[in-house]
Amino acid sequence: MNEELGYAEMLEIPVETVTVNRKERRKRAREEDLSEKVVETVNDRVEKDPAYAESTPVEREVMPADPRARRTKRLLVGEFIAVCALCATIFLTNIFMADSAINTFVRGLFQGTASAADTRTYSDFALSPVVNEYEGVEIAVSETGVMSFTAACSVYAPCEGELASVTGDAESGYTLELKHSDTFSTVIGGLSAVYAAVGDEVRTNVPLAYSDGSKEVRVTFYEDGAPLNCYTLGEDGLAWS
Repeated sequence: MNEELGYAEMLEIPVETVTVNRKERRKRAREEDLSEKVVETVNDRVEKDPAYAESTPVEREVMPADPRARRTKRLLVGEFIAVCALCATIFLTNIFMADSAINTFVRGLFQGTASAADTRTYSDFALSPVVNEYEGVEIAVSETGVMSFTAACSVYAPCEGELASVTGDAESGYTLELKHSDTFSTVIGGLSAVYAAVGDEVRTNVPLAYSDGSKEVRVTFYEDGAPLNCYTLGEDGLAWS
């Protein structure tokens, strides 16, 4: 600092206007020397101790494969292949053989047992009059078992069941089919009006239809599609013979 002031006096510069900038060269030099020593120390340690230079891989023990897991995997793969083959078989048979045994079996599984088959035959049902006995209607029975009459009266179901179908019209006469079981049914034709709809349950004590007397009403019993001629009509009404 004395050198800078002496230099200023020699140049006849007022000392008050001189700004002295102190350079910390020695301090910076010492810091640079310290940094170099740290670097050298680290390099020496790396060279002497290999653990700093490279990492040592960790060896892991390999467990042997469990034979049971291998068998389970094979079993699952086999089941998957079997299911795929079954689905492909059902798909192909459904296209080319719709009535095959496997398709019938599968349809039975999906349909379930909600609607059990009704295996009752005609002899399991009691017959009831088709007209009110107090109306005095004359009824005839043919040799083939067809019951017929012509009168203005209400018509009743001879057995309880379900109205399966209705065809015709008021002009030509309605014809309806009653389903009593899977095999036993009744067909009544020549009716002027029908009081029930298809799918309705019919009873023997509730009027089912009406005849205005302009057409002959014909009643036929069927078992497995064949007409029945095994009943009698007497003073006590209808009965199986």
